[in-house]
Amino acid sequence: MKKTAHFLLALLTTIIIMMVVRAVGVTLFTIEGDGLSPALSAGDRVLVNRWSYGLRVGGAQNIFNYGRIGKQPVKKGDLVAFENPIDSTNRQIFICRCRALPGDTLTIDGQATVVPCLDNCAEADYYWLETVNPDNPIDSRTLGFIAEEHIIGRVVMVVYNHTPSSPLWNGWRSDRFLLPI
Repeated sequence: MKKTAHFLLALLTTIIIMMVVRAVGVTLFTIEGDGLSPALSAGDRVLVNRWSYGLRVGGAQNIFNYGRIGKQPVKKGDLVAFENPIDSTNRQIFICRCRALPGDTLTIDGQATVVPCLDNCAEADYYWLETVNPDNPIDSRTLGFIAEEHIIGRVVMVVYNHTPSSPLWNGWRSDRFLLPI
């Protein structure tokens, strides 16, 4: 009886620690397309650091106002994980490369456009995030500017790659194991 209680306590403690680390530390996401090839490939399981731009607290779906603990700026070229800004109920996560920062000027459809920022009286800082795939982009070309509150964190590593359609014992790519970004 005592061994069972110790085992259950250890299991419960492990589950709680895992949930806390996942909620405030790092998270794994699976890459579903080749929009960021060759940096990321379909089937890559990537590690996202939730603290890289500061830990998000509050927001639209919480009772607290949005903010970041230990806020750090997003840098051009970073691979950024973010929530779908149009449909927050679906909890879709996208990963794109940061191409423009708040206050930068972009040429969109032949017109110069400034990325909105707090300094220019915008309600938040925004970013222009793009994939490499121009044919079917799910990025700022279709979603528009991405508000800072939708950014989850920076992709730091490919943990492993497994082809989703392959059986568990097959489809592993050893060249994509613990690959730093």
